[in-house]
Amino acid sequence: MMKVADWIISLCLLTSGVSSFTAPGRTSHRAWSTPSTLRRHMAEGDPTGASPPGPPYAGPAVKPILDSITSPEDMNRLNLDELKQLAYELRWETLEAVSKTGGHLSSSLGVNELTVALHYVFDMPEDDIIWDVSHQCYPHKILTGRRFKMAGLRQSGGISGFCKRKESEYDSFGAGHSSTSISAAQGMSIAKSMLKKRKNNCIAVIGDGAITGGMAYEAMNSAGYLKNRMIVILNDNGQVSLPTGTPSAGGVVPASQLSTYTSNLLVSKPFQDIRSFAKSFNKLLPEDIQTVNKRIDEYARGIVSGGTLFEELGFYYVGPVDGHDLDNLVPILEKLRDSPSNKPVLLHLKTVKGHGYPPAEQASDKMHGVAKFNLGTGVQLKGKPAAGPSLTSVFANALIDAATEDRRVVGITAAMPGGTGMDIFGRRFPKRTFDVGIAEQHAVTMGAGMACEGLKPFVAIYSTFMQRGYDQVIHDVAIQNLPVRMVLDRAGLVGNDGPTHHGVYDLSYMGCIPNLIIMAPSDEIELKNMIMTQAAYDDGPTVCRYPRGTGYGPDVLQNLFGYKLEDGQLPAKGEVIPMGKGRIIRRPGAARGKSREDRVAILTIGTRLHEALVAAQQVEEGDPTLGVTVADARFMKPLDVDLVRELADEHSVLITVEEGSIGGFGDHVLHFLTLDGLMDDGDLKFRPMVIPDAYFETGTQHEQYELAGLNAEHIRGTILRLTKRKKAPKLEDVEVER
Repeated sequence: MMKVADWIISLCLLTSGVSSFTAPGRTSHRAWSTPSTLRRHMAEGDPTGASPPGPPYAGPAVKPILDSITSPEDMNRLNLDELKQLAYELRWETLEAVSKTGGHLSSSLGVNELTVALHYVFDMPEDDIIWDVSHQCYPHKILTGRRFKMAGLRQSGGISGFCKRKESEYDSFGAGHSSTSISAAQGMSIAKSMLKKRKNNCIAVIGDGAITGGMAYEAMNSAGYLKNRMIVILNDNGQVSLPTGTPSAGGVVPASQLSTYTSNLLVSKPFQDIRSFAKSFNKLLPEDIQTVNKRIDEYARGIVSGGTLFEELGFYYVGPVDGHDLDNLVPILEKLRDSPSNKPVLLHLKTVKGHGYPPAEQASDKMHGVAKFNLGTGVQLKGKPAAGPSLTSVFANALIDAATEDRRVVGITAAMPGGTGMDIFGRRFPKRTFDVGIAEQHAVTMGAGMACEGLKPFVAIYSTFMQRGYDQVIHDVAIQNLPVRMVLDRAGLVGNDGPTHHGVYDLSYMGCIPNLIIMAPSDEIELKNMIMTQAAYDDGPTVCRYPRGTGYGPDVLQNLFGYKLEDGQLPAKGEVIPMGKGRIIRRPGAARGKSREDRVAILTIGTRLHEALVAAQQVEEGDPTLGVTVADARFMKPLDVDLVRELADEHSVLITVEEGSIGGFGDHVLHFLTLDGLMDDGDLKFRPMVIPDAYFETGTQHEQYELAGLNAEHIRGTILRLTKRKKAPKLEDVEVER
């Protein structure tokens, strides 16, 4: 860390206009000239990151600077012009990689220059950079030795789309959910201080969406109070929700008053450069030097004002600063790094999500999450058309049907209107749509308050994010038995986003709460029915969970599920189904399963019903003596005990199948079987098929079902082993194989 005297000399030179001064002991990157080879390559594109002409859009043919970077340490020898060229090459490297794999694109483009500046100024892994959510970490991964692993981004056996501590020493803290970075940075800062580590630079990079989360406020309040040395970088790009601008009760503005506050700072103040920043820097000086510089500070306060909220929380506020301007970003970060102060700092950056790629800048969602796409045009490549509609749209349209019939129906989401279908509902009923930002706890309890006064709130949240509002589900909803309708999208395995986004725990964490009704549709018709059932039920809270994906379409529903569809069309509207009642979908074929020992029952909940039906067909086709019954439980709570008794009485084998973790539906069925004495005679074999007790990394949903052992072939194998048609492997052999 710089000596205070050297630091003051640097500050004085900056305030007097000598902006190219570099701290003693460091080589000045501004004094160097640009090599002729670099000038030649820079002519191929715009190293400032400005949007290229097009379409078609294309990056540089070669990337000489990026080719020379194998770790952040290699950046130390670069001058400012070379850093700008590196940022230009890095942007196109990110674009080229994501165009081939899909992933989170625009957030990475928006922090491209910031990533270059952070890795140039700070010394990872000794210094810690914590990316909130970390979906914007692709440039960081490329600069930290994973450039040639980007072809496997979010693929089975490849690298994660988020930061992951076990993946790289440069990933200081793993993430996937939001608003955690400031807390983690504070903890690291305290630990470094207590352990007397030589350096204590902890940087949290958090967006204007993530900073709306309550945990971020808790951390800022604590950091200011405890005066922990840390830098919080607020990446302000105006994208609070996905997508921002969904019609709602708050209008089409970002779902955050804090976003309005920071936007007002941006429009009321000019961008801060290194000179004006230096004039306001008195607050980070030791107290005796502050007295000497009081007159400078009085002058500076007339130039730089604002950031009152953050200053009241105990932070030194710097900004706003152009997050794409390396000329100012690098020296400001250097001064913050070298400050002797322990006061936490908030550096407010204004960035453009999708910066440097016009298709991303112009898209309503800024191309936040993309499939593979044409790099020249930005058009995303569509896969094979699905037979049925997306389940998210089925939910949204069913909710519109319920709201059309009942003016008391309202929708709540936590910054995910696009992901949950609330954007569809919002376009039809904007005044009945409430986007609360990244605030799941608030969303649940706000729904409870609405229910107290007679509204019918539907709280639509991803299963993985509902974990963040768990106490509110118990304390504010279930204990008071309030009719809040919770709808959990992305329940089960979600594919490429990996373990931070799998919704595999909700049956377990919801199932132990009294008063909750928990249901899971097996198909798109059942999803419509269950939304209408929730709307009609006013006697307590309900939960409906459904997976990521699409419906099956009329052909599968008729030929496999046995639906009788009028004119081969799906029903226009859902209907209320009996509460807590399951259904038998398939009975054994004729002349099969004549003895109880040859009869098998499969009881599923949710969309594993399809695989169970396929497995039943395969078993009967392969063995003329076996008969397989397949039932859909529909509800985990209340459990259809009459259906369970019937299956247990008439079959020698009962298998439950669910897309959930240990402790869910299968455990509830087993609990009932034992308490009801249905297993006392020893003539019933029971097996729960669940997601194993492990974290499932990136891959397609099908690959993850294979690993979890929940596809038709696994169900078939379980039946054959339990009926002694196939030898069962030892448990330890199964674990080794996995």
